Amino acid sequence: MQDYFVCDSCRNRDFTRIYNFSIRFYTVNFSDELVYDRLTDEIYQCTKCNKTFTREEIDGVLAGFKKRRKTKG
Repeated sequence: MQDYFVCDSCRNRDFTRIYNFSIRFYTVNFSDELVYDRLTDEIYQCTKCNKTFTREEIDGVLAGFKKRRKTKG
């Protein structure tokens, strides 16, 4: 058995990965200098309707598949 994550708008199962790169700046109590984190966000875009999904949304659906299969038998 194999379950696929599909776009909830058009039922397509093909996606492309989109990366967003950023730097987040913040201050800390012990320094006058700004501290920063480099961040990379992944977004997955449906190749048919262009709707986007986060990794957390996809992981949630896949976890639901596992839970459903375990309870069925």
